[in-house]
Amino acid sequence: MSKANSTWRRERADEHEQGSAHGAAGEQLSTAPREERPDTGAGVPAMSVIGWVRWFWRQLTSMRVALILLFLLSLGAIPGSLIPQTSVDDMKVQAFKDRHTTLTPIYEALQLFDVYSSVWFSAIYILLFVSLIGCIVPRTGQFVGQLRSRPPGAPKRLTRLPAYTTWRTEAEPEEVREAALAILRKRRFRTHEVGDAVAAEKGYLREAGNLVFHIALIVMLVAFAAGQLFKSEGGKLVVEGDGFSNTLTQYDDFKSGSLYDSDSLAPFSFVLDDFVGTYEKSGPQRGTPRTFEARVNYTEGADGAERKGVIKVNEPLVVDGTKVYLIAHGYAPVVTVRDGKGKVVSKSAVPLLPIDNNITSSGAIKVMDGYKDKNGVKTQLGFKAFFVPTFAGHGKGQMFSQFPALDFPVLALSAYQGSLGVDSGLAQNVYQLDTSKMKEFKDEDGELLKKMLMPGEKLDLPDGAGSITFEGTEEWASFQISQQPGNGWALGGAVAAIAGLAGSLFIQRRRVWVRAVRGADGVTVVEMAGLGRSESAKLPEELGDLSAALVTTAPVAPEKPAVSTATSTDGDAPDATNEAGSRPVHPAEAPAEGAEK
Repeated sequence: MSKANSTWRRERADEHEQGSAHGAAGEQLSTAPREERPDTGAGVPAMSVIGWVRWFWRQLTSMRVALILLFLLSLGAIPGSLIPQTSVDDMKVQAFKDRHTTLTPIYEALQLFDVYSSVWFSAIYILLFVSLIGCIVPRTGQFVGQLRSRPPGAPKRLTRLPAYTTWRTEAEPEEVREAALAILRKRRFRTHEVGDAVAAEKGYLREAGNLVFHIALIVMLVAFAAGQLFKSEGGKLVVEGDGFSNTLTQYDDFKSGSLYDSDSLAPFSFVLDDFVGTYEKSGPQRGTPRTFEARVNYTEGADGAERKGVIKVNEPLVVDGTKVYLIAHGYAPVVTVRDGKGKVVSKSAVPLLPIDNNITSSGAIKVMDGYKDKNGVKTQLGFKAFFVPTFAGHGKGQMFSQFPALDFPVLALSAYQGSLGVDSGLAQNVYQLDTSKMKEFKDEDGELLKKMLMPGEKLDLPDGAGSITFEGTEEWASFQISQQPGNGWALGGAVAAIAGLAGSLFIQRRRVWVRAVRGADGVTVVEMAGLGRSESAKLPEELGDLSAALVTTAPVAPEKPAVSTATSTDGDAPDATNEAGSRPVHPAEAPAEGAEK
């Protein structure tokens, strides 16, 4: 009875030892920083200030906190997409404030009109940056250390590993191990011989991909930060025949980062020679643009040679690191205004803003200087303008364009005189007419004077006040001129992040051991086992392929008749029998964990 108890205790001790070895082998596959767990005794002393700092640093640099901060950063970007931002469009922000007088104080207190430069968004951004660096540095050191080390030796009981196979062969143990080394090295395993077994490891690119992914995130964060701090962006509307020079005074609107220096504007200029737009004329896609390009002549530098260029949607003109994008298109009716004596007061192409996909446009024509009424008193004229490039015809519904091309252009005008309000010193929208200090011109019926004009027609003002003539139509294009450093780094970081993430998800790090020992009957017993960092159906398949390759060198020994032997009662004699018989056991057929011989 005592011998049986002793044998049972030795078996349990062996199982515990093998379980510990199995756990240690699995733990060594991870490059995650080991967390030191404090003793949970009853008398745990209070942490000092340095202890609290260390605890906070461990929490901040953990992967869990990094993921939480990344999630918070994505949540913080949502209001920046839904609420108008001051850095993008001041007019939209002001319109939003006028419509939502109750929400405006709350949004201003939370800095929701300037999300990306707010204190709370910057805090999340900086904490994520620090967390990623603090997480990557120790993981990189541990990964480099593991690259320089060798795979650990084989556990005592390979049967406990998730993938296992065994067979008996007449080949010598040394011959089997040499063949195993050659086969594993040919399949790019890191191998070496430890005792009676060969240890091999593969799949380090999984950890490398994980590190590349996190380093790429840092590169992207730095690139985005640099882009926001040093960027410049402005818009300019140019009528055919007019030009633009890259100076601050030429922009219609201009935004820049807090560290941007306006002296660094790239010196160049361009002239819009022609805008070409063609549209689908029939079918379900009628009116869809087919050709949409601005043809320009541009010069780089103050004395650069003139060159021709074509700017298309998503195909900007790049000059000295600055990109010129084509973002919009419309029409500018050419009108001539004369006073009561027939003198030309104004002649210009007036851009109007589109209000639908067929480029129905509206705006204002303003005559601020040079006009005198019939009494010789200087005054100002204003006209509300409504333009359609393709008019449907009289009596065919409202005046909206039927097609975006200039097939049947018509300009509708209504006339006013008085003060335009431009002398008040306040900013004014050039596309809107403020009639609060103006009087309507009246027609014969006492109504507001208005008329629809085709090219060449004119509207005569009453009482000999002059006239306005619709001469023809020019086209205009709107450009965005932007200079944003860091875009190349951001793109490279994004590509590297995707590649690293793919590697960390699809590459499996695994270890393989091959043990070859001579049994009591003189026949060599071969055991192969594999262990992966995570469970995978491919590990047993790979082990099966390796065993099939090794069988060619160490073929299965023929079966021998069973011989009755006396059973050892002390449990100390080694078990040299092959529990799978004389044929190789596929990993799927391996005994379950805890199975006893």
